[in-house]
Amino acid sequence: MTNSQDLLHVAVEAALKAGLKTLKYYKNDLDVLLKDDHSPLTLADLESNEVINKYLNQTDLPVLSEENKVMPFVTRSKWKMLWLVDPLDGTKEFINKRSDYTINIALIKNNQPVLGVVFVPAKSVLYYGIKDSGSYRVKVSKDAIAESLLKASKKIHAGSIHKKLVVVASKSHLSEDTRQFIRKLEKNAGQCDIRSYGSSLKLCMIAEGSADIYPRLGPTMEWDTAASHAIAEFAGCRIVSLPTRKPVEYNKRNLLNPWFIVYNAKLNSLISKII
Repeated sequence: MTNSQDLLHVAVEAALKAGLKTLKYYKNDLDVLLKDDHSPLTLADLESNEVINKYLNQTDLPVLSEENKVMPFVTRSKWKMLWLVDPLDGTKEFINKRSDYTINIALIKNNQPVLGVVFVPAKSVLYYGIKDSGSYRVKVSKDAIAESLLKASKKIHAGSIHKKLVVVASKSHLSEDTRQFIRKLEKNAGQCDIRSYGSSLKLCMIAEGSADIYPRLGPTMEWDTAASHAIAEFAGCRIVSLPTRKPVEYNKRNLLNPWFIVYNAKLNSLISKII
């Protein structure tokens, strides 16, 4: 299966079904395990991953997921296309009953995302982006299916920047380097409106124009950002690594992302000034 619309349909259906699995646990007490890196893991993560793999395996493309065994780079380097998945992004938010956890599914081609789906189950909102088509948002009704959602979706674009810049940051991972970046930003652009959110929702906010910039000067993994990267990029945003401002790439030997910023492309001159 190589048709982009068919692949989008499969990814959306996978995200919807996986999201339903997570909602079973969302309001209930959870048993939480710690992985080797001390990050939390729940049964919801595992069941969501199982559902997503079931759908994506139908496409005959390899799946690189946070909760799958990661294949060696000597194998992965031969993959020209692959799925990159975080079956439950924002597990800390999920455990604390916050609504901003997400299901992330991206299609990577030649180290760049060409399709991304982000589902926010607790908010019943789905975002997706597809290269050469743009990015979209749709409200998810009960028992919705991919076909009807794709028809009902509305195109989103980063649009104009806010008079008072809206900066989104992580609730769980706000580093001192990020704080310093925000101080430098305010020195050059005036006081900013700082809003704190978890998971990949931050990039989607910039894509739809409700925020202007997201600095992430701290560790993230490729599956944390690939899907929302596609949505932001195809909505008129830039996603660049720091300090080089080179594109963020995927399916690298080391799956740890570099530091990066996501911003409305209209901020290019300001970003050039402060970096």
